[in-house]
Amino acid sequence: MSALLEARHVTKVFGGGLLRKTQTVALENFSFRVSGEAPRITAIVGESGSGKTTLARLLLGLVTPTKGEILYRGKALQKLSGEDRRAFLRDVQAVFQDPFEVYNPFYKVDHVLELPIRNFGLAHSRRERRAMVEEALHAVGLRPEETLGRYPHQLSGGQRQRIMVARALLLRPRLIIADEPVSMVDASLRATILGSLLKLNEEFGISLIYITHDLTTAFQVSQDIIVLYRGSVVEAGDVEQVVRDPQHPYTRLLVGSIPLPNPDRAWQGERVLGRPAAELAPISASYCKFHQRCPFAMPICVQEAPPLFQTGGRRVTACYLYREAPALQAEELVTIFADGHRQQAAATESTLDGETS
Repeated sequence: MSALLEARHVTKVFGGGLLRKTQTVALENFSFRVSGEAPRITAIVGESGSGKTTLARLLLGLVTPTKGEILYRGKALQKLSGEDRRAFLRDVQAVFQDPFEVYNPFYKVDHVLELPIRNFGLAHSRRERRAMVEEALHAVGLRPEETLGRYPHQLSGGQRQRIMVARALLLRPRLIIADEPVSMVDASLRATILGSLLKLNEEFGISLIYITHDLTTAFQVSQDIIVLYRGSVVEAGDVEQVVRDPQHPYTRLLVGSIPLPNPDRAWQGERVLGRPAAELAPISASYCKFHQRCPFAMPICVQEAPPLFQTGGRRVTACYLYREAPALQAEELVTIFADGHRQQAAATESTLDGETS
C-alpha cells in the first residue's frame, strides 16, 4: 500500500537565475513518508533558515522541488489529474503561522468555514451546512454564538487560529501540516490551540506534521521528531529519546537554550547557539554544515558530509561522533519511523481486541 504523502530525495534550491546568481539550498536530499495507517504526530524543528517552511510548502505542492519528488498515494503532485488533485486537497490540509493572512477582511468568518463545504459538496442544505460548522467550532473549543457573524478583526489571534483548525477539520483530512501554528499567539492560548490539534489526532485519527522552532511544544505534542539544520536532517527519531538525550551537537545546543524555571541556573539564551546560520559561509555538500559552530569538529567533518548513523532502534544522528554505528542512506530514514507506525498500529489493534473480548 502506497504512503499517503511521501518526499523522495527532495532538494529545493532558490536563486541561480539571471536576476539572482547566488544560490540558497533551502532543503537537501530530504526523504520522509506519512503512512496512511496509524495516525502519528511528527515534529519538524530547527532555527530560522533551517528549511522548515520550505518543506511545508513542498509537501503542500505550493512550490516545486529542484530535485526529487513529492508523491500523493504514489503519484507525483505535479502530475495529479483533476480527480486526484481534488482528493489531495481534501486529504492534506494546512494551518499556517499567521491566520490573519488567510482571511478576507471584507467577509465575515462564516465565509472561510462555509467555502470548503460548498467547494467539496459536503452539505445538501443550509441547515446541514450550519450544523457542520457549529460541530467543527465546538471541536476546537469555540462557541458558535460568539464566533459566527463577526469579521476577522473582531476576533482575537487565538480565535482566528482555532477557526483555521476548525476549517481543516471540516474536510476530515488524513493529514494536517501545521506551520508554526502557535508562534503568533499569547502563551496562555498556546495550550488551547495545541490541545485542539491533539484532539484531531486522538479523536479523529488525523496525522499531523507539526513544524516549529520550539522544542518544548514539539516534545509535548509529537511522537516523532526531525531536527533540520540548514536544509539537512541532523537527528531524527523517537521524540522522547531525542529531546531527553540529544546526540547531535546542534540538537544539544537547541535543548540547552531552553530556559529552565531555576533562578540558580544562568540561562545561556541565544549565546549557546553561537553565530546564526545566516552569518556563516555558504554550505557545501562536501562537508558537515554544522562544523563552523561545532565544539567537536574534526578533520573528517570538512572532508565529507556525515551520513545518518543509526544510533538506536528508532534513532539516527548525522555526526561523526557516532561513526561506529551503522550508516543509513537518506531514504532509509522512513524505516525508522515505520517501526513506530507498526508499534502504534499493533497497540491499537490489541486495545480493540481487549475491548471486544
